[in-house]
Amino acid sequence: MSLSIIESCVNCWACLPVCPSNAIYEASPHFLIDAAKCTECEGDHATPQCASICPIEGAILDYLGEAVNPPGSLTGIPPEKMDEAMAEIRAR
Repeated sequence: MSLSIIESCVNCWACLPVCPSNAIYEASPHFLIDAAKCTECEGDHATPQCASICPIEGAILDYLGEAVNPPGSLTGIPPEKMDEAMAEIRAR
């Protein structure tokens, strides 16, 4: 199984040095993960390191296409609460 990086990646380079299997590589227009090399950090770390450091929520997907770093994972704020807060700010 392998993780994948989608087009919302902004090429910030945060994931590249933390990948223990050197599966991440620079491509155009965003970084990609070599499926043959990706171990999802099993045997090295408890969680995928690329997803733990990625500043773009939802940019890294598992083999089922689900975000490993879903919305709210960076801020700790559930998406519905963030939407409420943003609506309140816009209303001011």
